[in-house]
Amino acid sequence: MDEAALIEPLSVGYHAVERANLSEKSTILVVGAGPIGLLTAAVAKAQGHTVIISEPSGLRRKKAQEAQVADYFFNPIEDDIQAKVHEINEKGVDAAFECTSVQPGFDACLDAIRMGGTVVIVAIWGKPASVDMAKLVIKEANLLGTIAYNNTHPKTIDLVSTGKIKLDQFITAKIGLDDLIDKGFDTLIHHNETAVKILVSPTGKGL
Repeated sequence: MDEAALIEPLSVGYHAVERANLSEKSTILVVGAGPIGLLTAAVAKAQGHTVIISEPSGLRRKKAQEAQVADYFFNPIEDDIQAKVHEINEKGVDAAFECTSVQPGFDACLDAIRMGGTVVIVAIWGKPASVDMAKLVIKEANLLGTIAYNNTHPKTIDLVSTGKIKLDQFITAKIGLDDLIDKGFDTLIHHNETAVKILVSPTGKGL
């Protein structure tokens, strides 16, 4: 039941990957290794794609490595993501998933895709973003938005029940109702690098 609580966010990642309409064994880039970025990467990896993660937080990169949701892990502050991507696949990635809601993240996605590649906006943006239209046109790129899920829960459950994705590793804390503010919301707002998913239950021991 603890893992079942994560089917909903995992379905968000599944729907995003499904929207990209990938061919078998594609190469993809996930920009941002927060909860949704991790789960999007996990879905793509489980489907047999080569996954690259770009994430500035050392703690989040470490979690992504421990969870084995990607093949390559880069720090965009220190690494030239476009150059690293082209070292892995000289044409660029088939699809890039923007999971940060920041302009440099989106720009990195557009730079990294191959000709005819796809950028999928997974993050919820609270402000307008700018698009390099010349780059979009010259690359004949596909720019897609995705929100939540669309009848993907059964497929997501299948990935978990067959062992292709292990959700327990994404549960970083189990807390009781009395700790909802201090150890729940406060952690997610002020210390979100240390948390992926926090389970809340009356006993604090999980579901």
